[in-house]
Amino acid sequence: MITNNITGKLTHVELTWLEKRIEHWIRFGAIASEKVLDRSRRVVSFAPDSVFGFVRWASNDFGTVISRVDVVRAVTPGEAFSTLPFVRPGGDILLRISGWPKVERVLQIIDAMEATGIDPADAAPDHWRHVHNRLTAGEEPRPYTATRHHAWLLRQGAEA
Repeated sequence: MITNNITGKLTHVELTWLEKRIEHWIRFGAIASEKVLDRSRRVVSFAPDSVFGFVRWASNDFGTVISRVDVVRAVTPGEAFSTLPFVRPGGDILLRISGWPKVERVLQIIDAMEATGIDPADAAPDHWRHVHNRLTAGEEPRPYTATRHHAWLLRQGAEA
């Protein structure tokens, strides 16, 4: 018997929210489904090829122990992927930044993109790789402009 099980094709992200202790949240992306596990945990799922921003922050009695942001493309079944904590099965990691100053900079870049009317989930994947590489090297990334976005959309149309 053949079934069309859409949930087997989704990428699942486990989110936890324990105020001022563990805070995992989705910064952007189109959530395809959501399942609440309890008051502090839920699982959100993303369709193949969708892009999302996943932020993780945790602290203990001495201060912040982790701050990280990942921009991930959900993979299709059978496609190669990288593993990532709290993401099943994994994804195509477009950006992986840790350390609060750099994470804060990525969040500012996302805010700036949204301020121009561009959904960060629709931005060119190469731009996220560019941001990752520049911030990792301690350099300032180029802004993602409406012109760059338009060029990306034209390339997508040519490939489709």
